[in-house]
Amino acid sequence: MTQLFYFALVFFGTTLSLAESSEAETSQPNIVLIVADDLGYQDVGCYGASLIKTPNIDGLAKQGVRFTDAHSISAICMPSRYGILSGTYWFHAKRRPLYGFQFHDGQVTLPSLMKSAGYKTAMLGKWHNGLGSEPEVNYNVALKPGPLEIGFDSFFGTPRSHNEPPLVFVQDHHVIGLEADDPISVDKSPQFGAHGRMIGGKKARAARPDERIDMILAEKATQFFQQQKPDQPFFLYLAFQAPHTPINPAPEFREKSKAALYGDYIQQLDHCTGIVLSDLEKQGLSENTIVIFTSDNGGRFEEEALQAGHRPNGNLIGQKTDAWEGGHRVPCIARWPKHIPAGTERNELFVLVDLMATLAAAAEIEMPKGASPDGVSQLVAFKNPSSAAKRTEAVLHGTGPSSYILRQGDWVYIPKQGSGGKTVPQPERHWSLPYAKMGFKNSDVDDQGQIKQGSPKVQLYNLATDPNQASNVAEAHAEKVQAMEKRLNELTGRTKKH
Repeated sequence: MTQLFYFALVFFGTTLSLAESSEAETSQPNIVLIVADDLGYQDVGCYGASLIKTPNIDGLAKQGVRFTDAHSISAICMPSRYGILSGTYWFHAKRRPLYGFQFHDGQVTLPSLMKSAGYKTAMLGKWHNGLGSEPEVNYNVALKPGPLEIGFDSFFGTPRSHNEPPLVFVQDHHVIGLEADDPISVDKSPQFGAHGRMIGGKKARAARPDERIDMILAEKATQFFQQQKPDQPFFLYLAFQAPHTPINPAPEFREKSKAALYGDYIQQLDHCTGIVLSDLEKQGLSENTIVIFTSDNGGRFEEEALQAGHRPNGNLIGQKTDAWEGGHRVPCIARWPKHIPAGTERNELFVLVDLMATLAAAAEIEMPKGASPDGVSQLVAFKNPSSAAKRTEAVLHGTGPSSYILRQGDWVYIPKQGSGGKTVPQPERHWSLPYAKMGFKNSDVDDQGQIKQGSPKVQLYNLATDPNQASNVAEAHAEKVQAMEKRLNELTGRTKKH
């Protein structure tokens, strides 16, 4: 080899390497959006859990940004997941029959937006945004509309939560393992509770082993990564089941944590997250993939975990279903190598309804008119730790349409008494534990969780001085209450009712 040829080869190789590097940096990023089910604000180590080990989720936070004031739009899953996939508040949904398909014709969604930009789109896990056009779903026929009708190229997962019948997996439009001579129905007689009992579908039910759902989903994710083409970006929405009740970890994870079965289940969730992250690395996809890990709402009180010394939502008052902070403040972590500085923390308000606009901005996709009407891009908050967040207010809610709250800066306004969910006034329920036992304090609520006589009809808190919402200051700030009440009514288009 002549010296001239050697230098030419080195120069050409260096130039090609730089070109390939430049192309990789400017190509659209892959996106993996992981949403846990009922994972509380303090259920993972990087948010303060000490009795539960979550090294994979904690490692993700070390490699990216961790939000300390992130919120789902709702303290229950269906509205929250709708907001994530549409950038739309629940009260702006145009079609909402109970358990019917939640999206309207022509609606731009996160997967349809990604698909229009050339992304391969897939969903794995819990859907829970309605199947079919009728409230009562016929699971023995093609399940349309569903995930594929809002832009996913493929779907594998469960129709609802893993405790709600039918207890089956669905692939695209059909129940896996369904046999014509063993059709599925759901008996909703009162003695079978709110969700009813599955009838038939023996083979289909056997195809969905409850304690291994998330491990199956993680394996499906690795198969999806292995099938991708290097010249086409992908968007994967991975909705894990844990730690939603029933708390049912696989045998190999039981008695591994110090927070009872609940902690074991979360450690299984962390393991499954690790499988996904490890395979991204193995396939050489990590560098150009945005990974977001979050939860659909706050955690639910589990007595055995509480007795062991673990609080799902830390010192935040309330739980899943509540308008109080514990109902909707969630862990939220984002990693994007070379774009999101590693080990950063954001303390400003972030709401999951902003994910659609944020991810569109990251992929440099122009938003069509009317898309993500309630979301704003928070990409700057992801990429620049010193920048100001764009969102300063949000409408959140507990259970039902009457439990809307307004967050403005550090202020929280709740236009009714109590938790706005199932914690108050139903302390007799097994997950609505007495406040004396929980160690929580609220100026309006006695130790049994009941509203004290003479308490204000509305609630106002300043999270900067009272992050645990211990003192309702509505009576001391009448003008602030009036202003926030007016603004909440403007945003929701509703009249406040006490």
